[in-house]
Amino acid sequence: MDLLTMILYAVIILGALLGAVTYAILFERKVIGYMQLRPGPNRHGPWGLFQTIADVMKLLMKEDIIPTAADKKIFIIAPVLAFVPSFAIFATIAWSENIVGADLNIGVLYFIGISSITTLGVLMGGWSSNNKYSLLGAIRGVAQVISYEIPLVLSIIGVVILVGSLNFREIVLYQESIGMWLIIPQFLAFIVYMISAIAELNRSPFDLPEAESELVSGYHTEYSGFRFAFFMLAEYVYAIAISALATTLFLGGWLGPAFLPGILWFLLKMCFFMFFWFWLRATLPRARVDHLMGFGWKVLIPLALLNIVITAIIKVWMG
Repeated sequence: MDLLTMILYAVIILGALLGAVTYAILFERKVIGYMQLRPGPNRHGPWGLFQTIADVMKLLMKEDIIPTAADKKIFIIAPVLAFVPSFAIFATIAWSENIVGADLNIGVLYFIGISSITTLGVLMGGWSSNNKYSLLGAIRGVAQVISYEIPLVLSIIGVVILVGSLNFREIVLYQESIGMWLIIPQFLAFIVYMISAIAELNRSPFDLPEAESELVSGYHTEYSGFRFAFFMLAEYVYAIAISALATTLFLGGWLGPAFLPGILWFLLKMCFFMFFWFWLRATLPRARVDHLMGFGWKVLIPLALLNIVITAIIKVWMG
């Protein structure tokens, strides 16, 4: 029964993610269109609701092209290796007090560790394509992700110090016990987390691994059809996962007024983060690569370390 329950939970989450990604893309295009005073998708279905479905069908029906000189085995594995970890990390997300796949005591550590594997998919995709532009895009992407993963993890440590646990449910219940979301005592960590998450997701203004003007679409230049769709799916699934993590750590997870179920509060808070990232894409120009790397190492990491020291002092002082 436990095995069947796990399989059923995984199937439900996968189906929900596919639907969420489909309409997250539509939501992004609508938001950006509204902010830039132009219509978003409006042809397929009422209010363009079927536009992303049409785009997905187009991708799935495209010819699957593998370059002649590519390392075919690695070329085929790379998109799968990029997507599977992004799906696996949802096993530990606590959607409400009673809805969680695996209530691990090391949930935060599991989330960070599994999500790091996607970096291998990016590197393998660029290297196996036998295309210098793809390789440069992959190297740039890996350098960016690894660099910004450090302040991202350091920003989470402050929360872990306060709560004294790596379990997602316990982090939310701690916020309930003190009557305060951790965004207030951990505001500096929240700022570091948000900036690092944008760079980690390769979102604007930090979308340099996929900068069309410089690298001909980066590490997935040679990919087409459903393999290209896997890379895009992984990117949006990670955006949803990072939103879920931020909701849990800083905005009280499922906590909210009783007139809505906890899971709805959780999803609404996630939508807030998604909207914020779409807003940034619509308004900010792309950063320069040397500025991006310098900002991560010289600004965000010192701020995250400062937050850890301050949090530790407060924790000791409070006993």
